[in-house]
Amino acid sequence: MNGYDDGRGGDYVVVAEGLHKHYGEKRALDGFDLAVREGTVHGLLGPNGAGKTTAVRILSTLIRLDGGHATVAGLDVAKQARQVRTRIGLTGQYAAVDEILTGRQNLEMFGRLFHLGRRRAKLRAAQLLEQFDLVAAADKGARGYSGGMRRRLDLAASMILAPAVLFLDEPTTGLDPRSRGEVWESVRSLVESGTTVLLTTQYLEEADRLASRITVIDSGRAIADDTPDGLKRRVGGDRVEVVVRQRADLAHAWHAVARVATAEPDTDNADLRVHAPVSDRVAALTDVARTLQDMRIQVEDIGLRRPSLDDVFLHLTGRRTDSEGDEGEDGEGESTASGASGAERDGDGGGEKPGKAGKAKKSKKAKRGQESEEEAAA
Repeated sequence: MNGYDDGRGGDYVVVAEGLHKHYGEKRALDGFDLAVREGTVHGLLGPNGAGKTTAVRILSTLIRLDGGHATVAGLDVAKQARQVRTRIGLTGQYAAVDEILTGRQNLEMFGRLFHLGRRRAKLRAAQLLEQFDLVAAADKGARGYSGGMRRRLDLAASMILAPAVLFLDEPTTGLDPRSRGEVWESVRSLVESGTTVLLTTQYLEEADRLASRITVIDSGRAIADDTPDGLKRRVGGDRVEVVVRQRADLAHAWHAVARVATAEPDTDNADLRVHAPVSDRVAALTDVARTLQDMRIQVEDIGLRRPSLDDVFLHLTGRRTDSEGDEGEDGEGESTASGASGAERDGDGGGEKPGKAGKAKKSKKAKRGQESEEEAAA
């Protein structure tokens, strides 16, 4: 593996330095930096419009960067785009499988498009059906698959050539909790087999469960990069949380929590909640509970909790990940090409006319998204 050694031990297979991408006056990326270690899941966390999808499109050679430098598997994405495509897989936000075909036929079709030949395509399809736990449904039409099964089939298609790096752009968007869990298990198995995964997501739980390291992106820039626990430590340790029944009691709860807090308590008026970091967790909780009882404050809930990634993002940006961002020119929320590993394109630059493999994997919605983006770039 031709990785990037940062001198601190371990190779980095995806490296971005000072990436810029503009659409008219909008700066989708504004000096974005990223380093993804080999054999890990690296989370890219941010709200709609933050630049997540734009970053993935540049790194997967779908669009050109306007400034900066990026390499994937030791290859320059701008100068060696064709070679990069042989080393990567890409799964967009929406499963792009042919509903008329069975799961097996879908995978065999993609194998043929990737020039494996009939026999190798059948063999690879069988291997992937086993790997992604789809054997029982292999010969059923994809139209009848659940959301989780369709997404797993989509992931399998992106692994036809066993890419070194897999880009997952919000892979569980719109899935129910059970289907989301199925996709998470598939991602873990990929990493265990040696694939490096760059995961973009708005789901804090998803990043927390899957990623060994997380980059937080906002307004086109990386504003934090650390392990999930490291990011949580930035907010503080344990927190006392009180939820009152009556809005009029919020002020009393605030003063009760402030007595034991190590920082000024935060108040959530919508949820009637007051919370703050504390040093002595048990003593602090006992003191707050006794104070509220003495004041005869009706409490809906009281307890200790550790900071979440949502707390981290709120601390770093002043808003939650589900807040609305600027959409449209960035293309956030649109699918691109799913399972793009090895897809041939005319020329060596990103964003050019896809070959058969690229076309076969694109949904109509994806095509519209990319056409709009290229028009904006022009």
